[in-house]
Amino acid sequence: MSAKTTPRRKIMTVFGTRPEAIKMAPVVQELERHSNAFDVVVALTGQHREMLTQVLEIFGIEGHYNLEVMTEGQDLYQVTARVLEGMKDVLVKEAPDMVLVHGDTTTSTATALAAFYQQIPVGHVEAGLRSFQRYSPFPEEMNRVLTSQLASLHFAPTSASKQNLLRQGIAEEAVVTTGNTVIDAIIGIAGKEKSSSGISFDPGRRGILLTMHRRENFGQGMEEVCHALLDILAAVPDVEIIYPVHPNPNVRAVVNKLLSGVERMRLIDPVDYVDFAQLMSQAYMIVTDSGGVQEEAPSLGKPVLVLRECTERPEAVTAGTARLTGTNRQVIVENVLQLLNEPEQYRRMAQAVNPYGDGFAARRIAARIALEFGLDLGDSYVGMDEFWPKSS
Repeated sequence: MSAKTTPRRKIMTVFGTRPEAIKMAPVVQELERHSNAFDVVVALTGQHREMLTQVLEIFGIEGHYNLEVMTEGQDLYQVTARVLEGMKDVLVKEAPDMVLVHGDTTTSTATALAAFYQQIPVGHVEAGLRSFQRYSPFPEEMNRVLTSQLASLHFAPTSASKQNLLRQGIAEEAVVTTGNTVIDAIIGIAGKEKSSSGISFDPGRRGILLTMHRRENFGQGMEEVCHALLDILAAVPDVEIIYPVHPNPNVRAVVNKLLSGVERMRLIDPVDYVDFAQLMSQAYMIVTDSGGVQEEAPSLGKPVLVLRECTERPEAVTAGTARLTGTNRQVIVENVLQLLNEPEQYRRMAQAVNPYGDGFAARRIAARIALEFGLDLGDSYVGMDEFWPKSS
C-alpha cells in the first residue's frame, strides 16, 4: 500500500536538552523529508534553554510547542511534574499516532509516562543503554529502564543495547538496531561553514577538550578532576585545555575557585554544536563525563577518557576508543600523561573502530516507523528496517 492511499501519520518528537536535540535532529529531518507519509510535530520542554535554541538553529528545526519547564534551582521532582502536566495538554490537543523520546532524560521518562496515560504508542530512540548501576549515572540509568517499560518501539544504537532490552523481557520484534543518531548529526554538520566565534586551540600546542557537568561528580569529584588538570598543565608545557563550563552553579563554583586565571587553562561559556564539533576535531584528546561525547569522539578519531566509574556505553571501552578513569586525581593524570607521552598507546585509541554507526540511523528509524503503520517510503528504504550491523 503506498503513502498516497494510506493516511499520513502524525509523529510527535519531544526533547528538552541540548544532547537530546543534537541526537533527535536527524530523526526530525528524516521524518520531515517524507511529508507524504508523516506529519511531524516538535514539542520542546525547555529543560535546557539557550543551549537548546542553539542546536535548533543549526539544524533548521522549529519547535511547535515549548513548555519552558526550566526554573532556577529546580529539582527532579519539579522537572518531572512540570513535564508530565505540560505534555498532557499538548498530547490531548495533537493526538499523535506515536510519540518519540530520546535516551535518558527526565523529559523522556515523564513524556513517555504522559503518552502512556493517553494510550499513545511511544518510540524510544537510543534505547537499551545500561550501566546496571541503579544510581550511576543518576537519574539517567533508572530513566532508561522506566522508559523501556513504557515504550512500544525501541531503537537500539548497538547490538549490545539490543541484547540488554531482550534480557529485560522486551519482545524482539519491537527492537531494531539502528546505529546512533549522533553519528548522523556530526556527519550532517561536517560541511557547514565555521562559526564566527573564533574559538580554537593554539595550533602550537596539544589540546585537551574537557566537559564535566554530571550531578554525581558535584563536589569532591569535580575538585579531584580540577586538581588533576593542574597537575597535567604543570607536567607538560605544550598542553592547552579548553573547558566550556556548564552554567549549573554547582559546576561553576568549583571550577572558578580552582581553575580561574590558570595559564593554558581556558574557561569559556558553552558553545554551539558547530563550535563544539570543531573543538573536538582539533583536540588531541577529550576528557569528559558526558555520554554523547563518548560516541562522537570515536567518529573523529579522538581518544576519550571518561570521568565515571562505570558507563552505559561499554562498546567504546570494549573497542578501545575510551577508558574509564572516574574522578580519581592520580588515575586521570596517569592516563592523560600516557596518551601524551606514548605515541603507540595514543595510536591504538585514535585508530580503534567506531562502534556506534554509519550515519544512517535516522533512516532506519523512519523505516521502522513506516513499517509499523504500513507506509511506503520508496525503494531506497528496502531493508533499512533491518538491524545494524548486518552481521549482528
